Amino acid sequence: MTVIKAERTAEADQAAAATAAVEEVEGEIRAFVRRDLSVFRRRQQETGEAAVENVNSVIERVSGASVVEIERVMAELTLVRDMLRNEGQRVQREVSGYASLSQAAMTSMKIIGDSLVQWKSQSPQPALRKD
Repeated sequence: MTVIKAERTAEADQAAAATAAVEEVEGEIRAFVRRDLSVFRRRQQETGEAAVENVNSVIERVSGASVVEIERVMAELTLVRDMLRNEGQRVQREVSGYASLSQAAMTSMKIIGDSLVQWKSQSPQPALRKD
């Protein structure tokens, strides 16, 4: 019986040692996986941050070009507006000058017409010949 107990104790010790070894290996595997995952997560986070930074950079470039284009169009429209105002004022001056000239011409024609009527009424009428 002593031999059987000794064998069982040795077997139990070996089983305990094997279990401890397995647990130690499993612990090392868990630690390795945790380290590997933390490095992976850190890289993924850095990659994500880099991607966000890259997207922000692209957005700034695109929006910067759009803003410059909008400012250029606004400046061009301002020039066109100023040119149209100046042309509108010039046309108004031309129309006003034409109206004044037309009024002066009508007044002159009326004076000439009145003068012709007076001149005809003052001059003797030539006799008509009857042959």
